[in-house]
Amino acid sequence: MSAITTEILIEKKEHGLAHETKIVLLWSLTVWLVVMNTTMFNVALPSVLNDLSLSSGTASWIVSGYSIAFAISTLTYSRLSDFIPISKLLSIGLILLGISSIIGFFSNNFYMLLTARVLQAAGAGAVPGLAMVLAGKYIPISRRGKAMSLISSAASLGFGLGPVIGGAITQYLGWHYLFLITGFVILLLPLFQKLLPKEDAKQVHFDSFGGLLTGLGVTGLLLFLSTISIPLLAGTIILLFILWRHVHKVDIPFVQPSLLRNRPYLKLAGVGFSAFIVHFSTLFLMPIILTVIFEKDPAAIGMIIFPGAILSAVAAQFIGRLIDKFGNLPLIFFGHAALLISTVILIFFSGFSPYAILIAYMFMSTGFSSLTSSIANEATRILPKKEIGAGMGMTQLVQFFGGAFGVALSGLFIEWQHGLAPKLIYTNIFAGLAGLIICSLTVFLMYYKNSKKDFN
Repeated sequence: MSAITTEILIEKKEHGLAHETKIVLLWSLTVWLVVMNTTMFNVALPSVLNDLSLSSGTASWIVSGYSIAFAISTLTYSRLSDFIPISKLLSIGLILLGISSIIGFFSNNFYMLLTARVLQAAGAGAVPGLAMVLAGKYIPISRRGKAMSLISSAASLGFGLGPVIGGAITQYLGWHYLFLITGFVILLLPLFQKLLPKEDAKQVHFDSFGGLLTGLGVTGLLLFLSTISIPLLAGTIILLFILWRHVHKVDIPFVQPSLLRNRPYLKLAGVGFSAFIVHFSTLFLMPIILTVIFEKDPAAIGMIIFPGAILSAVAAQFIGRLIDKFGNLPLIFFGHAALLISTVILIFFSGFSPYAILIAYMFMSTGFSSLTSSIANEATRILPKKEIGAGMGMTQLVQFFGGAFGVALSGLFIEWQHGLAPKLIYTNIFAGLAGLIICSLTVFLMYYKNSKKDFN
């Protein structure tokens, strides 16, 4: 790298991106489309389940498979960003997302649909992971909270508009047309190529074997939930043990051992893991509850979910300012409180009125937005600069594995409680989610106590 290039990169890191506002807005738009891709299909699940004659457990893999691939690809892109330009990685992701959307449009069976969703996730993973890397590397800490909250608000808007748009398209055109919406993201590629900073590639060996072991381990754990196969669990544990040995033997491992020994970082990752379990499980369950108990059509389901997500998108703007002013910790407390209020409402009232679900999701989406923004910003604060790329990628992997884990577990719990009244089935699941939130809050209190000692 030339001295002039080095000076330019240092100046950008100190003063921000040359086109910071434009890039953040463009990236927020891309995040919005990617997140809509997730929530549109959540609303369409009952229709997909009916059209392809699938059980709840099998249908959950359309969501879980997407989340697994999304989590692994997010970490992969983040790790690659240490030596491959962000603009090149984003181009690969968006092109793959566009191609897989075409495949999905013509899918006519479960396996073709699952393949299209997994390939979509492999491309879409570039968007959130690289956004955090870009913010961590190029946006000063004084403005980083605002930038991350803007991206988070775009995600919340995607969560809000996804059910509405997805519900309307599913009801009047069919779920195949949902793939066309996501395909539009490839049109943003020329703008990214023009605005993103120019970086030099580095000749570094990528730990593809470590990435393969990570992917197999994550997939094995989720397959175990669906099959309860002891041999599969034993094989997965062996794979994870091999991965642990492997990452200590290579110079630049796919998963950095230093992150796994960083207790404050692991506590934050655990909180994010729990938040994604709760949020993705709820997003999976709400359309099913509204269809099974209240007989709502897809468009009506979208309108019930919409207010909460829009509230979250608006609130995210204020969350970013609060993060920059008061720090991350108060917002993490608030996020836990909002999630707990939401699950309590769902425990007692989700089986009696769709309006209870509407109100509960208003708390849920706002709390989730608060948690994800503040956790990401807190992680960039405590990690060394050289570990930000790997750390943010690992955070995304853990979080979206949590989302996949929650959806798979919810589908399994529905099947395990077969024969019970539907209201009781969902009440039991939400009670378990409330308990998880309390455990997450306990972990965070431990982090908060230690962080106060560090500042004193």
